[in-house]
Amino acid sequence: MSNLNLFICSLLEVLECYIISDDSFIIPLLSVLLAAFWIMIPAYIPNPIAALCGGGAPIDFDKNYSDGRRILGDGKTFRGLIFGVLAGVIVGGMQIYLVTTYGWSSLPQQTVTSVIILSLGALLGDMGKSFIKRRLGKNRGDAWPIADQYDLVIGALVLMLIFNASWLFANVTLPVLIAILILTPVLHRVVNIIGFKLKIKKEPW
Repeated sequence: MSNLNLFICSLLEVLECYIISDDSFIIPLLSVLLAAFWIMIPAYIPNPIAALCGGGAPIDFDKNYSDGRRILGDGKTFRGLIFGVLAGVIVGGMQIYLVTTYGWSSLPQQTVTSVIILSLGALLGDMGKSFIKRRLGKNRGDAWPIADQYDLVIGALVLMLIFNASWLFANVTLPVLIAILILTPVLHRVVNIIGFKLKIKKEPW
């Protein structure tokens, strides 16, 4: 079993213990997973859209870092960044509309600010990972387990912590955070396999 699979299994055990320890299953597993997914939708959308709509001028302007390697690489472009963030914001706007229109008060309440931060943070996390990969001598498309799955989570939540900490602490509780860490690699793998089959991505990871 890979280290990532062991990590996910450990998180599942922690989440299960937390829920079972709560009186009468006050926080059911499905509710926690749904809340985690709902929160992260604006962060999940940008990366595949950036891959689909990318191309054009790279964000690092084809420049090399002091180590002689590219700062980010050709995979990070202004067009991908713009379309990725825009897609995340649009989907987040739809979430706000649905909650407001149909009164889905049991779901975490997205705001315009939270949607923008999650969408932008996801791609900034991806760019941060690419920067570190280049420094480690890894090429574009090289697999980097765990970092490949959680870069968007780190970017989105750290940016939220900086600019809207009150929303973060009100919505991302410990069980929700654990659920996010469980869901993200699973969804990441599924989306990448689909992208590979559709020839949008060169690698299925």
